[in-house]
Amino acid sequence: MATAALTRYTPEEYLALERNAEFKSEYLDGRIVAMTGASIAHVTITGNVHGELRTRLRGTPCRPFMGDMRVQIGGGRRYTYPDVVVVCGEPRFMDGALDTLTNPALIVEVLSPTTEAYDRGEKFQHYRSIESLREYVLIAQDRVLVERFVRGGDFWTLSTIESLDAALELTSVDCSIPLREIYYDVELPAAPAVQ
Repeated sequence: MATAALTRYTPEEYLALERNAEFKSEYLDGRIVAMTGASIAHVTITGNVHGELRTRLRGTPCRPFMGDMRVQIGGGRRYTYPDVVVVCGEPRFMDGALDTLTNPALIVEVLSPTTEAYDRGEKFQHYRSIESLREYVLIAQDRVLVERFVRGGDFWTLSTIESLDAALELTSVDCSIPLREIYYDVELPAAPAVQ
């Protein structure tokens, strides 16, 4: 049985296509991967986190961006669109188009059933190569669960938050967000009854 050859693209070809595309795609070592639509919970959580960060970071050197800010990883081997990304200090872009950030301090991803394994595994592995990145946050959309990874030298430390009464402490941008605000207007499944 014959197999179809995979089309490989250079980073330059990807960027030329992406900057004129109607829909977003990520670039993974020569492959262009279309991004799918998001659930209402995903979109709500992303908006909540961005809104809270925008309010809390006003007047500081840090600036949040939502889903349309592309991030370059590994000198152009990968380009992704994090759900929320924060840069502190002067943003650095890969070129004059000002649409591809190279120095994020914080990246937040809202987990989806189709991307959760990738966000936790290979994507995080590549994000860790970004020298400026200090914190990586994963937020579940189907239950109250926030996982925060903080860089300490060559190591990353994980902390987990599973209560709406707790807050997400973000050391990379020196602020905290109550989980009630992160999950505001999100319909979560009812907790199972204790027997």
